[in-house]
Amino acid sequence: MPIRRPSRSTSPSASPATSLPRPHSSAVVDGPARAAGRAMLHAVGFTRDDFRKPQIGVCGSWSAVTPCNIHLDDLVRATSAGVTAAGARPVAFHTITVSDGISMGTDGMRYSLVSREVIADSLETVVGAEGFDGVVAIGGCDKNMPAMVMGLARLNRPSVFVYGGTIMPGIWQGQPVDIVTVFEAVGTHAAGRMTDAELADLEQHACPGAGSCGGMYTANTMACAIEALGLSLPNSSAQAAVSDAKRRDAEAAGRVVVEALARNLRPRDILTRKAFENAITVVIALGGSTNAVLHLLAMARTAGVRLTIDDFTRIGRRVPVLADLRPSGTYMMAELVRIGGVTPLMKRLLDRGLLHGDALTVTGQRLSESLRGVADYPADQLVVRPFSAPVKPDSHLVVLRGNLAPEGAVAKISGKEGERFEGCARVFDGEERAQQAILGGRVKAGDVVVIRYEGPKGGPGMREMLSPTSALMGRGLGAHVALITDGRFSGGTHGFVVGHVSPEASLGGPLALVKTGDRIVIDARARSITLAVTAAELARRRRQLRPRRLPVRTGVLAKYAALVGSASEGAVTDPKK
Repeated sequence: MPIRRPSRSTSPSASPATSLPRPHSSAVVDGPARAAGRAMLHAVGFTRDDFRKPQIGVCGSWSAVTPCNIHLDDLVRATSAGVTAAGARPVAFHTITVSDGISMGTDGMRYSLVSREVIADSLETVVGAEGFDGVVAIGGCDKNMPAMVMGLARLNRPSVFVYGGTIMPGIWQGQPVDIVTVFEAVGTHAAGRMTDAELADLEQHACPGAGSCGGMYTANTMACAIEALGLSLPNSSAQAAVSDAKRRDAEAAGRVVVEALARNLRPRDILTRKAFENAITVVIALGGSTNAVLHLLAMARTAGVRLTIDDFTRIGRRVPVLADLRPSGTYMMAELVRIGGVTPLMKRLLDRGLLHGDALTVTGQRLSESLRGVADYPADQLVVRPFSAPVKPDSHLVVLRGNLAPEGAVAKISGKEGERFEGCARVFDGEERAQQAILGGRVKAGDVVVIRYEGPKGGPGMREMLSPTSALMGRGLGAHVALITDGRFSGGTHGFVVGHVSPEASLGGPLALVKTGDRIVIDARARSITLAVTAAELARRRRQLRPRRLPVRTGVLAKYAALVGSASEGAVTDPKK
């Protein structure tokens, strides 16, 4: 059968049906030479007119792996509708996600931070290969969010990030509960203060539906940070996962990315040093996760912005913790959503001179413009405190240095657990051994639990220590035991904890030299972490130290271990520039 040639009036190379730019998709679909590519796109639903429109990648991370992401296909459809209404052609695809809450405390947790790099790589790969002119990225669980921002920063094409939203609290025995309640209940159960039946009943009520973990844990922390960066729409970070507000936010993002394309507004125009300083400020004011340090450093490096852990110290001296949110505080994210979300807090910070109002946002407005007219919180709310009565007068994220962490470590000090801890080390090579000792009652008040060989390379993967810290809380030791590690912590962790110890033990960092019984002093005021052992003795121990073989030799974990850098620089796999 002969091939019928289209007339010039129906050719994809004819005058475009829209004035919107197509800087990348035109190379993929325009002209006779691209007929084969157009043929494949016809098979996925493109019409002839679609080839004249910009293509917008709508990258979700839908998965039945976790409640954080189970609803994101709905948000992808809403975003795609917004893109279509704005005159562009959406192309939906999904990337991976893993669930920290499910894999926590197992070997599977080694893949968690690794997934950040995999997601960033996969987003970049699809968008780069397919020639999308802009991107909307939709994330739900912890690593989706910084990963997607990293991918968007690498591509530097007009982009908007959409957060999947928070889960609603569960109700158990008349009280609000969440996933961290269950982790801590494991310790309570081990101590004999909770029955098997009570634990089973709690686990069935803690997670009532879709959405990310419900406190100011890592997912909500990073969503708020990305909004403060200017890459999300106002209050995108403070919405329930299953709500009309979240669907409207997703649809609006589809329209806004097309507007950004029209004005050639790109991520690196937004992700400036001022934007990152704004994000640090908001994270501190919210009492956010220690993971924010790791992820903001990684995102800044990817965006070409110089940011160091010392910037958290500098900003933290003048920014108070204002939000009384879990895990260290009282309230859940849903209650912050109910009183107005994050924008009233940002308006307060702006009015106080703590935010850069001239920072650009994805809407094309400056931050001060987008916050103009934002109403304050209700007078009777207790979730966000006034500057006159903060939860803590300065940052809860404290960067420590000393002979145990020459390149730095990150402590989460809310003030409730005190600001100084001195005790004897109880050393464990790996999380599992520590967890067994805690649940078995072998860790006592006054101990400093040391969990090592859990760093980015040594793990590999820098696992979160939520299981042991929650077990300590559940056994009633949270105020009486400190824990330090070259791994990291969940946003749900609280207590006297120090993570990200650098250099890590597997690289011969001082943490590898600690012995059970050594005295360790952690001083948040002096910002120091000290091993009370003489330099001569440490030198002797170093001479006796033998290199450890990594637990994996092939696959993604081995690739990650070969490439990853220090936690003090964000634990990224991109080569240094």
